[in-house]
Amino acid sequence: QVQLVESGGGLVQPGGSLRLSCAASGFTFSSYAMSWYRQAPGKERELVATLTSAGSTNYADSVKGRFTISRDSAKNTVYLQMNSLKPEDTAVYYCNARRASSQLWGQGTQVTVSS
Repeated sequence: QVQLVESGGGLVQPGGSLRLSCAASGFTFSSYAMSWYRQAPGKERELVATLTSAGSTNYADSVKGRFTISRDSAKNTVYLQMNSLKPEDTAVYYCNARRASSQLWGQGTQVTVSS
């Protein structure tokens, strides 16, 4: 079955850290660009970070220096390490796999940053 399954979301205080995981199955994980998006209430979904199949990374300006995207090809898993979290990072985070015109989305995981 072709799917992406996110995990690792939760409630964290400002300044805290979380690591999101996205487990891929049913497709050739290493040949896809993997990304994390997020969508806050009342806002459009936005790109947070991308890791290309060649290993290049790109980040939204709002998370540069705080978030790190990485992958473990042996586990078919991509991660998003989030440090120094802020209330404005609160959103549902989605994993995305893309190759040419094909893309796949996960179901999302909620991240809430609040004291």
